[in-house]
Amino acid sequence: MKQFCKNRRTKSKQGERKNESLLEADPKKGTGKKPKGSGRRLYTDENPSDTVSVSFKTAADVRKTLAKKSFKSKSHKRKSQIIQLIKQRACVAAGRAKDPQKKKNLRSACNYAKKRVEASKRKTQRMRKKK
Repeated sequence: MKQFCKNRRTKSKQGERKNESLLEADPKKGTGKKPKGSGRRLYTDENPSDTVSVSFKTAADVRKTLAKKSFKSKSHKRKSQIIQLIKQRACVAAGRAKDPQKKKNLRSACNYAKKRVEASKRKTQRMRKKK
């Protein structure tokens, strides 16, 4: 019986050590990836100055976001990522909305973002053909 208790103690100590090592594995500066063995799931931005604040409540909000100087100054690859993010958030929000007016606004934002994603894909194809 005493051996069983000893094993339980060592297992809990091992678990604590494992948790400590996971905390140590998280880098202070983001790498853009989840550290191996980490429970952290959020994306960490490698370059916080590269961020663009986005709004996607209505199609007009999406247009304003995509017309910002901070958005236009980005590379095509980064613009594509931002447009994709807006599309995903708007479409998920539209699916979860309960209020019919909000749902309608979010659905229009989602549709507009989908058009922009398709336009971005076409531009990517044109750019690849040039190479």
